[in-house]
Amino acid sequence: MENLHRGDFILRVCDGIGAFTQEEWAGLSGASRDAADYNPFLSHAFLSSLEDSGCVARNAGWLPQFLRLEIDSGTLIGAIPCYLKSHSQGEYVFDHGWADAYERAGGRYYPKLQASIPFTPATGPRLLVDRNWNSGAVRVALANGLRQLTDQTGVSSAHSTFVNEDDLPAFTGSGFLHRIDQQFHFFNEGYGSYDDFLETLASRKRKALRRERREALADDISIDRLTGSQITQRIWDDFFTFYMDTGSRKWGRPYLNRKFYSLIGERMPDDIMLVMARRGGRYIAGAINFIGSDRLFGRHWGCIEDHRFLHFEVCYHQAIDFAIERKLHIVEAGAQGEHKLARGYLPVTTHSVHYIAHEGLRRAINDFLIHERRDVALMSDVLGEHTPFRKSDH
Repeated sequence: MENLHRGDFILRVCDGIGAFTQEEWAGLSGASRDAADYNPFLSHAFLSSLEDSGCVARNAGWLPQFLRLEIDSGTLIGAIPCYLKSHSQGEYVFDHGWADAYERAGGRYYPKLQASIPFTPATGPRLLVDRNWNSGAVRVALANGLRQLTDQTGVSSAHSTFVNEDDLPAFTGSGFLHRIDQQFHFFNEGYGSYDDFLETLASRKRKALRRERREALADDISIDRLTGSQITQRIWDDFFTFYMDTGSRKWGRPYLNRKFYSLIGERMPDDIMLVMARRGGRYIAGAINFIGSDRLFGRHWGCIEDHRFLHFEVCYHQAIDFAIERKLHIVEAGAQGEHKLARGYLPVTTHSVHYIAHEGLRRAINDFLIHERRDVALMSDVLGEHTPFRKSDH
């Protein structure tokens, strides 16, 4: 454990979530289930499950290097979930081109530091602040500390992905470059039911979604939404089979293992909602969602049978149903996917920040990002003109 001193603060580099008690971690922004800003991916339960299952470890290319910010008394006032990476897999913000260019020029891009939640393209705080402290000052100290750690250890760069907007000023003020991308989110405008939501759509779009939902269940398929103790180990077995089938085809090597799902099922059961599709007395498809204070986060999907529109039903329509029933404001449906637009999910800008130690590489990436931000903003404007909503509503 290494100490970095900066003014009245001490920044410790720790080998994972085990350097924090559950009570300490719960006092940080976004990490407490009782808080209005709770993000389940920032919970001690989620992060420890990644480590204890071995999904996050040196041999996986995700070596925990959490930053712990203290005052002289040893009191925790801030933290950053951070990892030393030997590759760029599982991040959903792609920098492979940067790595290739730097290494062709004779540089060494890996290892790098990654301040993010592994395998999780969901926006949330990355500069975690104890609620009893001045959040602005602590965020600045954390961002400066991450940059200082990058320079002192000699790694090529530090990256923080899916950053919330409150963290951006501290990062950019510390020399991080700003990158934007796009996701699609559903916004619950106080709907009483899915039909209330449909009434806000243009007539042709409304009819298309009704037909799509009927056809998704046409082959005697039924849907179960399961939370808490309803999710048994046998159901986890079924879901993991779906995850492995789809993950092996999509990514080549799925990131998560069976033990991880058992651990989150034990440690955070009320934060999980599985949508499981049943046919002929057995489950054939499923999707996992995580429940935050005001939003539902859709994550992995998988199936062992192909049925027309079933993916849309299990991943998107059922998530909207659940959000409306639970009065959750937002559904984040994961990375990418323009097909979500037709199903009521709107384009939303996501943010990442990048500190590049080498001046020449930093300058080249900055030039690239200026053009990329313009292109992403333009695409967002174009997509915003093609939503399924009636023009008078949006």
